[in-house]
Amino acid sequence: MKEIEKLIAISRRYGSDSRYVIAGGGNTSYKDDGKLWVKASGYPLATITEDGFAVLDRRKLAVISERTYSADPALREEEVKNDLAAACLTKDRRPSVETSMHNAIHFRYVVHLHPTAVNALMCSRDAEAATQRLFGDEAVYIPYTDPGYTLFREVENRIGARRASSGREPAILLLQNHGIFVGADTTEEIEAIYDRVIGHIEAVNGVPATEPARIPDLVAGLLPAIRMMLGTQGLKTLKVRSNSRIAAFASAPEQFARIAVPFSPDIIVYCKSKYLHLTGETEAELLAEAEAAIRDYTAQNGYTPKILLIKGVGLVAAGDSAAGCDIILDVYEDMMKIAEAAQAFGGEHPMTQAQIDFIDHWEVENYRRRVSAGGTSGRVENKTVIITGAAQGFGEGIARCLIREGANIVVADLNETAGKAAAENLCRLARSNRAIFVRTDVSDTESLHRLICETVCHFGGLDVFISNAGVLRAGGLEEMTPEQFEFVTKINYNAYFYCAQAASRVMKLQNRYAPDNYGDIIQINSKSGLRGSKANFAYAGGKFGGLGLTQSFALELAPYRIKVNAICPGNFYEGPLWSNPENGLFLQYLRAGKVPGAKTVDDVRAWYMAQVPMGKGTAPEDVTRAVLYLVEQTCETGQALPVTGGQVMLN
Repeated sequence: MKEIEKLIAISRRYGSDSRYVIAGGGNTSYKDDGKLWVKASGYPLATITEDGFAVLDRRKLAVISERTYSADPALREEEVKNDLAAACLTKDRRPSVETSMHNAIHFRYVVHLHPTAVNALMCSRDAEAATQRLFGDEAVYIPYTDPGYTLFREVENRIGARRASSGREPAILLLQNHGIFVGADTTEEIEAIYDRVIGHIEAVNGVPATEPARIPDLVAGLLPAIRMMLGTQGLKTLKVRSNSRIAAFASAPEQFARIAVPFSPDIIVYCKSKYLHLTGETEAELLAEAEAAIRDYTAQNGYTPKILLIKGVGLVAAGDSAAGCDIILDVYEDMMKIAEAAQAFGGEHPMTQAQIDFIDHWEVENYRRRVSAGGTSGRVENKTVIITGAAQGFGEGIARCLIREGANIVVADLNETAGKAAAENLCRLARSNRAIFVRTDVSDTESLHRLICETVCHFGGLDVFISNAGVLRAGGLEEMTPEQFEFVTKINYNAYFYCAQAASRVMKLQNRYAPDNYGDIIQINSKSGLRGSKANFAYAGGKFGGLGLTQSFALELAPYRIKVNAICPGNFYEGPLWSNPENGLFLQYLRAGKVPGAKTVDDVRAWYMAQVPMGKGTAPEDVTRAVLYLVEQTCETGQALPVTGGQVMLN
């Protein structure tokens, strides 16, 4: 149907514009004489298809207007939900709770959104009077009413009253502390009405622009500790955001007080209804303040906070996933924008405690929470993993496997083009977890410091550091130059020390606040770290040394529950290290004469394959299984785990 195609198009248009929709909120519908198509719960407008709409029988839906329900609110809402389900023709999709309101508006198309500009008006003290000044009889103002059946009846009654008084169908409904409904018989009319409404409001109260604000380096010593404080009910992901708007609201208690109580149900769904404001001047003061505040908050509420506004740092979201953090930040910063713009209409008008309590306990909103949480069910769910050299080869393959297991991945690599592409590809495989790229030189301690800070800003801490970046320059004693030897050693040996030093600082901090928490540092070593390698001594020597570092680090870090292990893979013959036609190891070994009698690259490949009892090269999936084992176990450290297809067997 072309009408449904237009419904999809307008849904996507507004759903992908953060001025109108945040966190997938809002809903849209189309109706003919017999059926109603309305967005189903759990389907974001930005990407919705025809399968994202529930279809209802309007005759059966009309029962909700006619029936008398229980006086008990909980029982009443259950009865209404059952009638809504009975009217639904698509049993696999739960229709929006606002479906009855869509049906009560007699226009063919209805688009319900929560635009920032509109909510600056609707969440203000002057909302009703300002609505009358701006829109006159064109709009119907709906005072705040608990959502569900009671809101539907309030809307239905007010629409009926307006029809009776004006003789026409109202096209605009403005709901206090909620949002806007716009109805029309064409999507073109819907767009024109929205443009007019937003234009009228923004002419009075435009949202001020912001300037970026630098996040201080102390986050590396702050957020991992807070993450552990918040982890009593499961491992959290934290993310920090800062700009001039956030800095202003974090600057003083009186500024925070303006956004200390939610303005709308969406804020409660995603951010809860109580938030922490930390004002300590130093890292030590902030840590002590956070520890006491989180302990008291959890004792009073039975759950941990999702929002921490930290003076001098920024806005911190504590979510059950990386995707959840993004939603929390967007929703709460939108609340700040609303507070700013509401000044043009007499200032902010937050929800009452009774209204908040209803939303907090309403089954529908708890369902929305569960849907928005998404979630993964992998073996490293919600753990943050840095992988150096992850733009390609083993590193990229390990990252690909781990993101499917629920990890948040940091691709740390010098190759910016390949690294960004790898992170983007990983995000396509992710569910509620995420991947980012951080340009990193593992031989530079300042670069590693920036890597740790970026990781902490995006994910709140660090659980697993995989030191994978490595280089190889083949050559015998006569061919190897001092410069080549030093380069190989610097990356394969020295850099492992630099990486372990940087990673262990975060993991020690986490252990201080969660003594039962384990961290992992894993070096991707090589079978060349277990036995010598002809015409490859620079590489083998660095890898042998890496096992010495692994055992030594393991002894030093064991008291902090940081496990340090190495994995010694066999040859990844299909990866670029071996198969690159310009400088891969097959070509290097051919030129170095490492394989006696070999005349072609294929000769070198055949010779190496013959050394493996299992008859196969080592793939990233094989190495990842070893990584997962090392992370999950709690009684192995200082080990070198061979994954060689039997090419190297330990006594």
